Amino acid sequence: MPRKSASAAASEEEQNEKGTQVPSPPNEKNKDELGNLNRMLAAVLEYLSDDEVEEIDIEYLLTHTEGLREWWDQYRENNKKQIEEEIKKSLGSLSLEELESIREQIKEKNK
Repeated sequence: MPRKSASAAASEEEQNEKGTQVPSPPNEKNKDELGNLNRMLAAVLEYLSDDEVEEIDIEYLLTHTEGLREWWDQYRENNKKQIEEEIKKSLGSLSLEELESIREQIKEKNK
């Protein structure tokens, strides 16, 4: 097995000293979460690979995979801010008519 050169090892040490994130050992909560994610992923992949399933039913997966719906809702909520930022950035490229249409949709929703 080839050895690291002295300069590569020194460079790695410098990065660690400068505060570069070094993965920390997983704690029990992370292990539990990882186990749950693995279980949910396995359930989804089993469903998707089932030759008897003719149509993929997301609602079935969310209902019959313990914890998946809660994880999905949390994931979507965590990404809400990112979606809001993407929308704000894209507003500048819309025409006045498109912006007015969106404003009307928002007004209708808020009634």
